[in-house]
Amino acid sequence: MLSASQRLRKSSEISAVLRAGTRYTSKLVVLHVATGSNPETRVAFAISKKVGNSVVRHRLTRQLRHSMSLNLNRFPQGSQIVVRALPGAGSAKFSEISENIDFAVTKAVSA
Repeated sequence: MLSASQRLRKSSEISAVLRAGTRYTSKLVVLHVATGSNPETRVAFAISKKVGNSVVRHRLTRQLRHSMSLNLNRFPQGSQIVVRALPGAGSAKFSEISENIDFAVTKAVSA
């Protein structure tokens, strides 16, 4: 689970990462990664209503949060990450979501 210090909370910080961060895409998610001045790597999740209803979006958020918590140590210290779910992610299984997160993280870390 992600602690409060590992989450991006301010909308201004999230929009800055979305604008200035580098995008790494997979079939179901897009990672926006930027370097920050905070000593800890921080994450936010952006899930549109196009993904599904409230129940689907919250379930997907929990799944993405779990997958990202397993991969957070792969990023350089101080990274700021926004995980944006694409519309197909709402109906995907957890194994597919996890594979897509791993794929995008691998692209981000190796770049």
